[in-house]
Amino acid sequence: MREKSPRAPPERAAGHDVPVLRVAFDATPLVGQATGIGVFVRGAVSELAGRDDLALRAYAMTWRGRGDLAERLPAVVGRVRLPMVAAPLLRAWAHVDEPVIEWWTGPLDVVHGTNFVVPPARAAEVVSVYDLTALRFPEMCQPATLRYPALIRRAIRRGAWIHTLTEAMAEEITALLGAARERVGVVAPGVDAVATRAKRDGRPYVLAIGRAEPRKDLPLLVRAFDSVAAEHPDLDLVLAGPPGWGEEALEAAVMGAHHRDRIRRVGWVSERKKAELLGGAAVFAYPSLYEGFGIPPLEAMAAGVAVVTTGAGGLPEAVGDAAMIVPVGDQDALAVAIARLSEDRGERERLVAAGRERVAGFSWSRCADGLEALYRAAAESRRSPTGRR
Repeated sequence: MREKSPRAPPERAAGHDVPVLRVAFDATPLVGQATGIGVFVRGAVSELAGRDDLALRAYAMTWRGRGDLAERLPAVVGRVRLPMVAAPLLRAWAHVDEPVIEWWTGPLDVVHGTNFVVPPARAAEVVSVYDLTALRFPEMCQPATLRYPALIRRAIRRGAWIHTLTEAMAEEITALLGAARERVGVVAPGVDAVATRAKRDGRPYVLAIGRAEPRKDLPLLVRAFDSVAAEHPDLDLVLAGPPGWGEEALEAAVMGAHHRDRIRRVGWVSERKKAELLGGAAVFAYPSLYEGFGIPPLEAMAAGVAVVTTGAGGLPEAVGDAAMIVPVGDQDALAVAIARLSEDRGERERLVAAGRERVAGFSWSRCADGLEALYRAAAESRRSPTGRR
């Protein structure tokens, strides 16, 4: 049976002139180990849930772990209890616009697919598209990810609106997926404060956080570190993040490093452990080949760590002038940047100050404002005579 909404949405929110929107969103990214998408969904939903003019309901396209959602969602958010199994639903939605999400949720005004897929709906549809790796770099994707472009294009033909995090991605989505620019909303995430729990009084280290997948280009970081390690004998490299489909290349790079005894892999880390690692880091490195936004560099800035990253995708837009930016795939430039930040205390302090100022501009309140505006535009468009589906 469908779970009853924790509150029946009135026609108007108390004390407001705007109607209450009934919004269902995909909470699947909250299940399991947190990813960048999970961080976005958690932060956005926590802020949206406190708004009287929105009535939220969560669905999860997974059988395993769906029981964990209760403790990961604000109490006012309703939950769909009928099972939604991803594999058969994605196969069906690739060809037909059935079953609609209302079969599980009941009547809605908006459905927000937070992870590249939005179910067909009688309501307005919004789908979050964080990057176009599946189109730009299909060789770096797992098979499941390669299904996304076709599903997004089908949603666009139904009249779905697109949410993305940077103007750079909005341009790519318009050019490569054929979305109308006026239906692509750019809403950046907030950045959480990082309560560091360690002082930088031990051996200095370069820190990277991310899954071992080809797009993150961690083998390049290993080689860049190895090339400067001899001249910086007190500097280590710490790699945090779970194994992935780039594990073999990363392990080969580590085993081939002359200074592999100074490279530590610590695997997936909790939020507490991540804060400890950031608190002790001298430099944060993010050598991604392609990125729609890049939350980890901004988390490092929030923790007071100098950042070096690449000019990939939406990264320059996210970090602004608060990071040292090197060309994508340039091992020598990355090595020079690491060496400079390790040696030049003044430059580190300049970037730390700029980073703290930069992250102050990314709030979850502002993110929620943008998402709500996007929801209302999509809902109004669906109600208009020219709205599709």
